Amino acid sequence: MSAEAADREAATSSRPCTPPQTSWFEFVLEEALLEQHLQKPSPDPPPVQLIVQFLEQASKPSVNEQNQVQPPPDNKRNRILKLLALKVAAHLKWDLDVLEKSLSVPVLNMLLNELLCISKVPPGTKHVDVDLSSLPPTTAMAILLYNRWAIRTIVQSSFPVKQVKPGPPQLNVMNQIQQEKELTENILKVLKEQAADSILVLEGALKLNKDLYVHTIRTLDLLAMEPGMVNGETESSTAGLKISAEEIQCQVCYDLGAIYFQQGSTNTAVHEKAKEKFFRTKELIAKNGSSSLHFTIDEERLAGYCQACEVLTSSSDDASQQATPYSQIHSCLKSGKYQDLVKIFLEDNLTLSLPEQFRQSVLRELFQKAQQGNDALDEVCFKVCVCNTVCDVLQGRIIDIQFCQLFLKPSKEKIDFLLEVCSGSINLENASEELKRKMAAFLKNLCLGMEDLQFVFMISSHELFIKLLKDDERKLLIDQMRKRSPRINLCTKPVTSFYDIPASASVNIGQLEHQLILSVDPWRIRQILIELHGMTSERQFWMISNKWEVPNVYGNVILGIKDSLTRDLVYILMAKGLHCCAIKDFVHAKQLFAACLELVTEFSPKLRQVMLNEMLLLDIYTHEAGPGVSGERPPSDLISRVRGYLEMRVPDIPLRQVIAEECVAFLLNWCENEYLTMQVPLPLVQTNPYVKLGQLLAATCKELPGPKESRRTAKDLWEVVVQICSVSNQHKRGNDGRVSLIKHRESTLGIMYRYVHGNTFLFPLQEPLVLTTILSLFVKLHNVREDIVNDIAAEHISIWPSSIPNLQSVDFEAVAITVKELVSYALTINANNHFWLIIQADIYFATNQYSAALHYYLQAGAVCSDFFNKMVPPDVYTDQVIKRMIKCCSLLNCHTQVAILCQFLREVDYKTAFKALQEQNSHDAMDSYYEYIWDVTILEYLTYLHHKRGETDKRQIAIKAIGQTELNASNPEEVLQLAAQRRKKKFLQAMAKLYF
Repeated sequence: MSAEAADREAATSSRPCTPPQTSWFEFVLEEALLEQHLQKPSPDPPPVQLIVQFLEQASKPSVNEQNQVQPPPDNKRNRILKLLALKVAAHLKWDLDVLEKSLSVPVLNMLLNELLCISKVPPGTKHVDVDLSSLPPTTAMAILLYNRWAIRTIVQSSFPVKQVKPGPPQLNVMNQIQQEKELTENILKVLKEQAADSILVLEGALKLNKDLYVHTIRTLDLLAMEPGMVNGETESSTAGLKISAEEIQCQVCYDLGAIYFQQGSTNTAVHEKAKEKFFRTKELIAKNGSSSLHFTIDEERLAGYCQACEVLTSSSDDASQQATPYSQIHSCLKSGKYQDLVKIFLEDNLTLSLPEQFRQSVLRELFQKAQQGNDALDEVCFKVCVCNTVCDVLQGRIIDIQFCQLFLKPSKEKIDFLLEVCSGSINLENASEELKRKMAAFLKNLCLGMEDLQFVFMISSHELFIKLLKDDERKLLIDQMRKRSPRINLCTKPVTSFYDIPASASVNIGQLEHQLILSVDPWRIRQILIELHGMTSERQFWMISNKWEVPNVYGNVILGIKDSLTRDLVYILMAKGLHCCAIKDFVHAKQLFAACLELVTEFSPKLRQVMLNEMLLLDIYTHEAGPGVSGERPPSDLISRVRGYLEMRVPDIPLRQVIAEECVAFLLNWCENEYLTMQVPLPLVQTNPYVKLGQLLAATCKELPGPKESRRTAKDLWEVVVQICSVSNQHKRGNDGRVSLIKHRESTLGIMYRYVHGNTFLFPLQEPLVLTTILSLFVKLHNVREDIVNDIAAEHISIWPSSIPNLQSVDFEAVAITVKELVSYALTINANNHFWLIIQADIYFATNQYSAALHYYLQAGAVCSDFFNKMVPPDVYTDQVIKRMIKCCSLLNCHTQVAILCQFLREVDYKTAFKALQEQNSHDAMDSYYEYIWDVTILEYLTYLHHKRGETDKRQIAIKAIGQTELNASNPEEVLQLAAQRRKKKFLQAMAKLYF
C-alpha cells in the first residue's frame, strides 16, 4: 500500500463514516473506502452506528422549490446509502443480538425492511401466505430474520426497563426522544397485531429440512448490479453465507419458546409449547455445540427457561414431573406443605444442586407470606434460613444477616434444629478436610457468640462438635469462654475423650451446676444445692449464671440472709420464677414462687410479703393471658387482693414499681371505676401516684358521655400529665445534652419519669375507652405546640383544654414519642379501631411517610365499611382526611389518584384535580383509573387534555367513560349517587390492593 493510500485509510478509520453533503465524488470515494475496510482479511468490526447514520441520511425528506416537504427520493444516492447500511449488517453476519443491543427498534425495522426489499420480497405480501420452500434461500432467510426479530422485540418489550436519569432539559432533544418513543410504540403495536402470523411463519420454518443462505457483502453487490447480470447466481443455492438447517431450527425454537413463555402468563397451557421448544433447543445445542452456531444463544438464560417450564408444567399427580427439586419446591409452596419443603432443603445440603439465588428467593417469598400475617410461617422461615446458612458455610460464603437476626434470641428448639441440619449436611466419613474445618469453625464461632451456658453446653456436647474439634481446640475454646465471662464455670459433658482425664470432684461440681441451671423443679433445685454445699463451702452458687437476675430492692434483702444454702436457694428460686414469668411460663413460675414462699415464711415476714406481692402479679398476668383474653372477668378474690395491695401499709417492705402499675391498670381494664373514683382511700391517692392517675383516668372515662360542664376531672388529668411532661430548669442535662424530665414531684404529682418515656404504666392498659381517653389526651398535647404543622385527629379530643400557660416547659419530643408508642400499642389490642388507625395515619403523614399514611387511611376506611362494600362513615373520611390522602398521592406522583380523590370532597376541588391531570410524569395507572371518575366535568377536561396532546387512545378511554348512561346529568339524583358510590367502592378497593 502506498503512503498516500495508507494516510487516506487512517483518516477514514478515525472519523465517522457519514455520507457527505457536498461532493458526489467524495461520497463515492468514501463508499469505496468502506468496502475496502470491510473486505480486509481481519478487519475491526465497523461501528454499528454506521447503519444509523446511513439510514438517517437515506430517509431524510426533501424540500421542493415551493418549500414543501417531500418523502425521501428513490435516487441512486439513497439506494447506495441503504446498501451501505445492509453491508455493515452483513459484515456482522446479521447477528440479531449485536444489532438489537446497538440499534433502536425504528432503525432495525427500517434495516430489515430494506433487506426484505432487496431480497425480492414483494411489499405488502403477508409472510404467512408465502411458501418458504419455494423461495430462493436468501429470500426465505430474509423473511425468517424479520419474523424472528419481530418475535424477539415483542418479548423484549414485556421486560421492565430501568429508566435513564434525564440530563438537563433540552427542547430539541426532548422532542426527538418523544418522537422516537411514539414511533417505537407504533411499531410494537403493529408487531403485536402480526404476532400470530410471525409465529406461524417460524413454525413453518421448522418444517424446512434444508440449508438457507444469508446475504453477504458480495451478494449485496451482485444484487446492486444490473438484474440481468446476476439473477442466476443470487438465486442459486450457493450464494451467500450458508446457515445449516439444524442451526436455523435451534435459533427458531429458542425464539418461539420465548414468545410462548411470555404468552403463558395469560394462558398456562402455552407453557407446554414453550417447554417443548426450549428442550428441543437444548438438544440441538448438545448435538452441534454452541460454538458452531452463527447466532449465539445465552445458555444460562436457556437453562433458566427450562427450569421454569419444568416447574410451571409440573402436575402433582405426575410422579415423573416431581423428580426435580424445583418442581417439588414449587408444589410444596402451592400446597402449603412447608415441612416437606424444609426436608428438600435439608437433603439438598448434601447434594448442593440448588443455586444460592434460588434458595434466597424461596426464603424471601416465605418471609413475605409471614409478614402478611401468617404467623405459622415464622418457624418455617427460620428452618429454611438455617438450611441456607449451613449451605453457605460449607461453600465458604458469608453468613447472611437474616440468620444473625433470627438467632438473636436462641432457644433449645432452635439449637436442636441447627445441630440436626449441621449433622445432616456433612458426611464425616467422606467429607474433605476443608469441609470439616468450615463446619468446625462455624460451630466454634456459634459457641463464642452465645452468652447462655445452657445453649453452649448443647453445642459443645454434641457428637458432631466432639468429632470435628480436636482436644486442644476444645480446651482452648473453654479457656476463651472462661476469660470472656469469669462468673461462668463452663463445664461440658464429662466424656473421657473430651478432657482425656478421669472424672474428678470439679467435673462432678460442673455436672451439678449444669443441672442447676437447667432445672425448674424447686425440689430438684433444693437437692442439687444441698449436694453442692456438701462438696464445697467456698462457692456462691447464686452467681454461676449471669442470667439469674433479681431486682435490687429484693437482692439487698436476700443477700442479707446469713445461711449460705438458704441464701442461694431463695435467690435462685426467685430468679428462676421471675424468668419464667417473663417468658410467660406461668405454671413453673407459680411452682417456684410457692416453694420460695413456703421457705421464707419460716424466717422472714418481710420476704414473705414480697413473695405474696409477686404471686399477686403472677396471678394478674395469668388471668390476662388466659381467661381475660376471651373477656372473662377476673374472680372477685383477685380483685380484692389487688385492692388490698394498693391499700397495704406494712412498713419497710421492698416494693417493685411495676406491681403498682399493673394493679392500677388491672382495675382500669376491668372497669372498676366505682372503686377508683369513690371508694379508694384518700391517703392512698395522695401517696401513690399510680392510684392518683388511675382515679383521674377512671373519672374522666366515667364522665365522657356527660355534658362538657361535668368534665372537671378531664382538666385535672390534663394538668397532671402536662406537669409530668414538663422540664425543669434546675435539673442537669444528660450525657446527650438534652434536659431530662423531672423524676420526682410532690406526692400528688409524683408520677414517674418513665411513665412518659417508658410507658410501662400505659402498656398494660387494654380497656378501649381508657386507651382512647389517654391517647386523645396526648394527641391534644401534641397538637398545642406552636410549631406544629399537621394536627393529629383523635376521638373525644374536644374535652381537653386547648392551651398551656407555660408552653416552653413541655418536652414535646417526649410527647411525640409517647403518642407513637401508644397508638402502636393500641393497635396491637384492636387492629380494627378506625379512630386509632386514623391517628396512626396522621402520625405517618406528619412525618412525611406518605405511603404508610395512605396504608392506614385506607385500612381505617376498610375496617368500618366491610372492605368498602358499604359506605365509609363521614366521621371517618372527613374532608381533612381526604385532603391528606390527596396530598399523599400528589407527593407520591400518583396524579390520577389525586383527581379521583378530589371528587370525594363535599365540594369537588376542580382546581387541584385539573392541575394533577396536567402532570405527565405520573406513577399510577393513569388512564386505567378513568372508569372510577364519575364527575362529568373532570371527564370532559380529560377529553380536552388528551385531544390537545394528541393522545388518541387515552382520549377514547375518557370518551368511553363519559358516555356511560348512568352518568347522564338528566338521570335522577338517586341514580347519580348510586353510580358515584359504585365507583368509590371500586376505586378504594383498588387502592387498598395497591397499598396493603
